[in-house]
Amino acid sequence: MHRHLFRRFRKSISRGHKDIDPEDIFLDSANLPGFAENRFEGRIEKPISGNTFLLVRGFLILLLILSFIKLWELQVIKGHVYKEISENNRLAHTLIFANRGVIYDRNDIELATNEVKEGNVDFAARLYAPYKGLAHVVGYLKYPLKDSSGYYYEEDYIGQAGVERIYDEILSGKNGLKITETDALSRITSESLIHRPEDGKDLNLSVDVRLTSELYKAIENTAKARGFTGGAGVIMDVNTGEILALTSYPEYDQNMVTAGKDKAEISRLFNSKDKPFLDRAVNGLYTPGSIVKPIVALAALNEKIIDPSKQILSTGSISIPNPYDKTKSSVFRDWKAHGWVDLRRALAVSSDVYFYAVGGGFEDQKGLGISNIDRYFKMFGLSEKTSIDLPGETTGVVANPEWKSKNFNGEPWRLGDTYITAIGQYGTQVSVISAVRWVGAIANEGTLLVPSVIKGGNDEDDRVFRTIDLPQDVWRIVKEGMRAGVQPGGTVTSLSHPAVAVAAKTGTAELGISKQFVNSWATGFFPYEAPKYAFAILMEKGDRANLVGASAAMQQVLNWMILNTPEYIK
Repeated sequence: MHRHLFRRFRKSISRGHKDIDPEDIFLDSANLPGFAENRFEGRIEKPISGNTFLLVRGFLILLLILSFIKLWELQVIKGHVYKEISENNRLAHTLIFANRGVIYDRNDIELATNEVKEGNVDFAARLYAPYKGLAHVVGYLKYPLKDSSGYYYEEDYIGQAGVERIYDEILSGKNGLKITETDALSRITSESLIHRPEDGKDLNLSVDVRLTSELYKAIENTAKARGFTGGAGVIMDVNTGEILALTSYPEYDQNMVTAGKDKAEISRLFNSKDKPFLDRAVNGLYTPGSIVKPIVALAALNEKIIDPSKQILSTGSISIPNPYDKTKSSVFRDWKAHGWVDLRRALAVSSDVYFYAVGGGFEDQKGLGISNIDRYFKMFGLSEKTSIDLPGETTGVVANPEWKSKNFNGEPWRLGDTYITAIGQYGTQVSVISAVRWVGAIANEGTLLVPSVIKGGNDEDDRVFRTIDLPQDVWRIVKEGMRAGVQPGGTVTSLSHPAVAVAAKTGTAELGISKQFVNSWATGFFPYEAPKYAFAILMEKGDRANLVGASAAMQQVLNWMILNTPEYIK
């Protein structure tokens, strides 16, 4: 009975669900438009597949592996590198700048020293003594440089000129190093000195600051009074090569240039037509004029071209056939008619006609010829550097046939070229330091020295540049002629003084085609009986009508020396 009722109940249920459609069960937004589709109402949720879980799981595992590799690299492989970086971040390295060596003159007067550091100043400023005439010998320097973050990318003083440059390594010293440890709040916890600074070595120069300043003033006064554009002078010990005084006019303010703050003024100086940065004593080349006549005289005597007592008549000029027009003559003038002169007198009055004759030959007088003149000029170092311990020395030029062919489109050398070369004109160019050296070789009778601005000069093994072997009588006769130049009737009587006997030779070198301007020279040595010092002074580019020049400057210096430094003239 009950079994029968149950079967009927099941059948009725089955009949009741037979006609139900899926949309009656699964409702969506299409069936019920009231659902908010943008909120996913009425949508069927689709389950996440197993592949997606596998993909995420693989990505996480890969990320873990990569992280482990990076940690291994940081901790194990490069751990010491990053440890060092970390240490440096808390250990600050600070430079301790070494003081530069002090520069003294021969009498221990300070020429360049260091300002005392105060406050937070890293390095000492360089201070130059306020004496005139020393800029080109002492020089100037450039300070260490740092960037905007305070890091020094140039850690040393750098000498830019003079002995500051040449002896930079000796003067510089070695910087020290200090390490400062800080904590996370940048507070200093400890300091440690790793390297102590080693100050540079001091330098004693051979120059006398008093004499150098007086030489500069004499050149400056002469230039301003007589219209010369510049000048230079050197006084050298003829036995050691020590430079007692060396100066060039005009010069520059060492302190201003070193400080580097007044850039407009520094730029003006660098571009000035006066060329204050040019060391005219060492870097300049000038036509020598008659100051080479003693060398020509030595050559003529040594080559037995002329007897020293033979006289040659100077009527004021000589004439030879014109190589371009045989109907005309080429005239070579003397600066005045001297009458009959022998070798000594020719040197004393600076007779051009005499040296035309012994240089190139005239009438019955045989000449040296350009080959011998060239050889003796080079023997006395005119075409070589002196090797002085100052920067930028220039090499002299000696005019000869090779020089003319090179500079004048292959033109041949002529007799007239020999004449004017014998009196120091034409293409020969020399420096003031070269001139004082060959005058020194005449004074000491044959030792061509290597000049030096260091007290004591070069070591004895490095002191002699060349020895010139000539008979003693040859040296004596030429020196007598130079001494006669200072005595009555000579060209340098302004240097005659009872306190000291001077031997000298002046020169007036004509410049350019128009010959409107001249260089004025004065060279010589003293004391005459036992020479100690040679001198050479150049006054650059003055009017040819001016009769006052280099000898006037040397006269001022000599008078000052007699009163203030008698030790140099005894």
